[in-house]
Amino acid sequence: MNQESYRSGVVAIIGPPNAGKSTLLNHLLGQKIAIVSNKPQTTRNRILGIVTGDNYQMIVLDTPGLHKAKDLMNKEMMKVALESLGEADLVLFIDDSAGLSEKLLKKREEEYQQYFSNIKVPTLLALNKIDLIKPEQLLPLTKWYSDRHDFDAVIPISALKGGGTDTLVAEMVSRLPEGPKYYPDDIPTDASERFIVAEIIREKIFRLTREEVPYSTAVVIDSFDESNPSSVVIHATIVVERSTQKGIVIGHRGQMLATIRKQATADIVHMLGCKARLQLWVKIRKNWTDNEHILREFGLS
Repeated sequence: MNQESYRSGVVAIIGPPNAGKSTLLNHLLGQKIAIVSNKPQTTRNRILGIVTGDNYQMIVLDTPGLHKAKDLMNKEMMKVALESLGEADLVLFIDDSAGLSEKLLKKREEEYQQYFSNIKVPTLLALNKIDLIKPEQLLPLTKWYSDRHDFDAVIPISALKGGGTDTLVAEMVSRLPEGPKYYPDDIPTDASERFIVAEIIREKIFRLTREEVPYSTAVVIDSFDESNPSSVVIHATIVVERSTQKGIVIGHRGQMLATIRKQATADIVHMLGCKARLQLWVKIRKNWTDNEHILREFGLS
């Protein structure tokens, strides 16, 4: 394969919460680097995935879900999503076709127009979760979006099951500029193991706890000891905003914290390919989601 026919570039995946952005990235990579839950606004940071094929390399940015931000942390999340548009060679806007309704689209219209007006590069629309709707339901959704932005192509997909993703990849690659391979074939992300471990722990909190607790929680890796190559020892702190949240995360007789640790450890072992011992603590830092200094400390500002 000569250098001239090789394509590479940055693809920003944007869309509302729970549209399937992280699920799609994980599918494209063939492994899990982005956390997933059925709660909105799970992704906080921009996560970079590297998808490499025979004649292409896509630097894929999974961004926080587009939403109306209230506290400082969510405003920073929206800033990250919008800044990603400026770095992209291609934008992939993804939405949940099964969760859309005329009422919801009308509610989001003004907000979406703001995002569309910031896109200056080729744009694809992926309508996700087509396995959950009837084919005839796609036409009005396609028309609604096409009336509001000049998409280069509309591709129905199922990010979870892989339906339509081969077509999507072909459409993405065809619109990338010619360029070099930036990363070796075997590197799926630029994220550190420490970052992914913290995200794994946070995913379990999202899945296991309720109400405001997941949104008021951060995870800090205190130490990551790899001195024994057959068993990694990890110490991490779960940060919450109030004592009631701390009680929920710990649970009756420590049962919730034990479950979080057990489920996170299983994923960490799978990712690292060796044994892992995870120790967790829970600490209170009042109103950290609206504190610029703490957000910066946690890498969220």
